[in-house]
Amino acid sequence: MGQAPIGGALAPLRARYAKWMALAADRVLADREEPADEVRAMQLIVRMERQQPPSWTLALAAAASAAARLCLDPRSEPGGAWHEAVTDYCAGHIRKVTRRARAGHWAAAGELPGVLVEARGTAPVPVPDAEPASDEVSAEVRALVPGLVDRLDPRISRLQVGGTDVAPDAATPADDLDADHVLQVWLPPDVPMTLGKTMAQTGHAGMIAAALMAADEQDALRRWRDAGCPVRVHGRTTEWPRLLGTVGDGRAGWRADRWVAVRDAGFTEIAPGTVTVLARAPR
Repeated sequence: MGQAPIGGALAPLRARYAKWMALAADRVLADREEPADEVRAMQLIVRMERQQPPSWTLALAAAASAAARLCLDPRSEPGGAWHEAVTDYCAGHIRKVTRRARAGHWAAAGELPGVLVEARGTAPVPVPDAEPASDEVSAEVRALVPGLVDRLDPRISRLQVGGTDVAPDAATPADDLDADHVLQVWLPPDVPMTLGKTMAQTGHAGMIAAALMAADEQDALRRWRDAGCPVRVHGRTTEWPRLLGTVGDGRAGWRADRWVAVRDAGFTEIAPGTVTVLARAPR
């Protein structure tokens, strides 16, 4: 007997993605409306200790990995403790809210159901008149089981949404896996976003890739999940127009070359309908 399919909780997202990508620009605002008492979100908590801020690149990778891991966790499958919460969330806008925490508040966030991703790597450090050195960097991100925003646990509602920004870097993950086996992520060069906002966008990319793979790429999805949903963030790229053309301006959906686009609803920071992330799913 074969293995049971995984990623079933993401089925509503797969259907919604196709609709969302096909929306005309003037329909984005109308489509995003939801009753206030039905708004759901996934909380992403980034650890920001005073003396050790996270790596920008690794925080983005950890957000994408954590969002996907949560949705592919056995507890999110049918019969699991998280299944209803995840499927209800995936049926609407997959809002994500990034908050920062340190010390005791970080520990308290870990008491709530979710997953933790710790990303480690190296980043170049410029040294005058010398070859570039490298320094160890890291990022820790918790993705919490999504729920209604008007019923947020006080251990999370007290955490600040603002103040999550750090300077971009070019960190290389400690486990620099073959490109075919990771989710690869690119960002536009001319869409300014805070770290928190960008983490939400890469989190969307991780979920969307998993949702599309769940339909007919179960072997690849299972390999990716079992490897911990590794992600490689390439950062902002001047190649964006060419890459965007590869996915038909973000509305073409899943293709043989495995591209995924994130098209933002424009709730915060940027214009509705903006394509914020392009990603290539693992094989």
